[in-house]
Amino acid sequence: MFDVFERYISAKAILTDQDLCLIRSLSVERKVAKREFVLREGEIARYIFFITRGMLRLLRTDDKGNEYILRFATENNWLSDRESYITGNPSNAYIDAIEDSQVLVWDKQDFHFLLKEIPALKQLMKELVGRSQIANQNRVFTTISGSAEEKYFRFIEKYPDTFNRVPLHMIASYIGVSRETLSRIRRHSVNK
Repeated sequence: MFDVFERYISAKAILTDQDLCLIRSLSVERKVAKREFVLREGEIARYIFFITRGMLRLLRTDDKGNEYILRFATENNWLSDRESYITGNPSNAYIDAIEDSQVLVWDKQDFHFLLKEIPALKQLMKELVGRSQIANQNRVFTTISGSAEEKYFRFIEKYPDTFNRVPLHMIASYIGVSRETLSRIRRHSVNK
């Protein structure tokens, strides 16, 4: 699993062999079965995950039990409930595996140590957080300004790999439309 991470990080940052050994020494390889939770609502997010194979999702539920997917994370992506991870407060979210997955895991204390000891890793994470904030702003804009059709086609365009790997009800949840609306959009697009 670490070799996937090593290829990823080596393409994004200049690290020494010593840096990579330190990162490896503090990482834990974990297999996550489909539908297995790595974080549940009410728990404190003490870990950061890097997906080497498979797919995880970050989701919240409302008072009626409806699921709202906030993020999909596939290979070569990081995931945590950032709010709980940063504040230390109980999470309002869940993280589970959509597919059988493999992840690298670092606990918060170890990861902060790595950021302190490896400036290139700290810089990379800063850039990734910035890109994530931009993506979130764009998603909010699309959500509040786009039609259901626009949201659906933007999702397909932006995440073609994810689109082919998740059930339609999860796509509907992610883009904020009902399953029925998504089915109608798909029927109309096929008939065009």
